[in-house]
Amino acid sequence: MDIARPVLVGAALIGSLALGPWLARTAARLAARDDRATAPPAALALATALLAAGLAGAVLLGGLRPATFALAWGAGAAVVLALVDLAVHRLPDRVVLPALAVCTAALLVDAVVLGTWTALARAVAAGAAVVVVSGGARLLAPAALGFGDVKLLGLIGLVLGWFGWGVLLAGIFLGLLTGALASVALVASGRAGWRSAVPFGPPLLVGAALVLALAGWATF
Repeated sequence: MDIARPVLVGAALIGSLALGPWLARTAARLAARDDRATAPPAALALATALLAAGLAGAVLLGGLRPATFALAWGAGAAVVLALVDLAVHRLPDRVVLPALAVCTAALLVDAVVLGTWTALARAVAAGAAVVVVSGGARLLAPAALGFGDVKLLGLIGLVLGWFGWGVLLAGIFLGLLTGALASVALVASGRAGWRSAVPFGPPLLVGAALVLALAGWATF
């Protein structure tokens, strides 16, 4: 590990202390569609912890390069999206679409600066492929997959595809597995029925985070 990474991790952890509560409040306002909504202390702590893990993971995985900004922005967006989806089963375009734009721009800058054109082309192709497949699934089973999930999958496809097709497939598999296990646990605990609507965004994000963590672990 080069010396820049510990410094970046420290900066990420410090930044998360300031940004985490703000992201929690943003999620609360988006969920309630009320700019005066506030987040409970538990949500503030959870958002801060999740953001700290995401930002630290981003800099450990990417180091000091433009692509790391895409990972960091994606981590922040993931925190907000997960909190909103858990609260109201909705993935706001106000978070997903800017994240797509910023991540694409950061990966483009990475390609210009470091010559990672192959990774960029693969990321764009992966994001498009995932949108086409999930969009088709949405048309066939509207109750199982929302348009917000399709857009989120496009973002996940872009980021994971940058690392490779195998990473993308593993991330989606882990997301589906996480969702299935969570659904079974909710039914077993009596907190949901077999026909209850379960938010799909958080499991997909967990799957993406897990596969990126495994990719980072394999790097060191």
